[in-house]
Amino acid sequence: MTPFDEMLLDDEGHRRAVDTTDMLRALAGAGAQVRRARTVCAETDLARISRDRPRAVHVAAVGGAEAVGAVLDLLVSRSGPVLLSADGSGPLPGWVGTLDLVIAVSLSGRAEGPVRQAREAARRGAQLLTIGAPDSPLADAAAHARGVHVPVEVPGGHSRTAMWGLVTPALFAATACGVAEVPPEVLAAVADRLDDQAERFRPDAEYFVNPAKTLALELSELAPVVLGDGPVTGVAAHRTSAMLARTARTPATWGRLPDAAAQVVACLSGPYAGGQQAPDGGRDVFADPYLDGPAGPQLGLLLLRDPVPATGDGPSEVERHNTAQSVADHAGASGVRVLEHTASPGHPLERLAELVALTDFAATYLAIGHGLDPATAPGISDLHLPRKAPE
Repeated sequence: MTPFDEMLLDDEGHRRAVDTTDMLRALAGAGAQVRRARTVCAETDLARISRDRPRAVHVAAVGGAEAVGAVLDLLVSRSGPVLLSADGSGPLPGWVGTLDLVIAVSLSGRAEGPVRQAREAARRGAQLLTIGAPDSPLADAAAHARGVHVPVEVPGGHSRTAMWGLVTPALFAATACGVAEVPPEVLAAVADRLDDQAERFRPDAEYFVNPAKTLALELSELAPVVLGDGPVTGVAAHRTSAMLARTARTPATWGRLPDAAAQVVACLSGPYAGGQQAPDGGRDVFADPYLDGPAGPQLGLLLLRDPVPATGDGPSEVERHNTAQSVADHAGASGVRVLEHTASPGHPLERLAELVALTDFAATYLAIGHGLDPATAPGISDLHLPRKAPE
């Protein structure tokens, strides 16, 4: 792999040559995806699936569309009115029946798992909402089930860059069914925050004033453990790990506090901690590669955090903050470089949008800095996967 060169991130010719599908532009359109989806949902008869609150909700999605299930779970778990499950690759759960809602998601409308589960849901008489391309097998499954299809078309055509275009219809449907409560003003605020982030991370902002480019430079020297300090940041951490692996071809593990505290602390105390680093956590310029061995990526901690608790937030929020700080302190004491990013205050979806935008852009810049096309990777098309279809 070509060594990472941060100067290439400011070279428009290089960016265009490597980012063949203009993935950066697609990411910058996330706010527009939310607004476009709001308009489409307003023109869609969601009342057909909102007559009664479902007993349970199952989300059928794979690949980049899996974020739909994670975001819904984040909101539903906070209010707890129904059971929610998510799995788009296996069979439809046996408990799904006429009292349940199935949300099948595929940007192309052709992903084999979600289409198969949508058809099975129709056979069992479950309520069915499908989200994806118009005039597709997924849309056809909804039509035959007398369900509802929300058409989604995102420039660029990658499910990884279409997260908010796919999530927004699911949020509208969940609100209509009484499963979650996401007022229109919250989605407007999410769109605005995504726009603000896209402006901060725009390609013509030089790397030393662009937080996403700076994060890409920092990650280029690390094998990161991505850790969220709570439910919102946990969803962001999962998304970040997937984007680093699929977009930047950088292996990354992830976890969420407090559940992952013990395994992360143990990992940060292991043989991959420390290494040839300066006292401030950077690379030791005096390290001798012949005597000390080649300098490779060192273990690093990317800690995604919610805002510091305010007075009256309650003991659980204080405990969350203290646990995250304890892990960060332990990592630093072990010689592990710690990168921290804290979301600005706001609704959980706003905070999630801010962190996802940062790490989505950073993963894309990381690929470009290595001379890698962020949209494609050699060998994936050669995998022998049964009935493989676009996400």
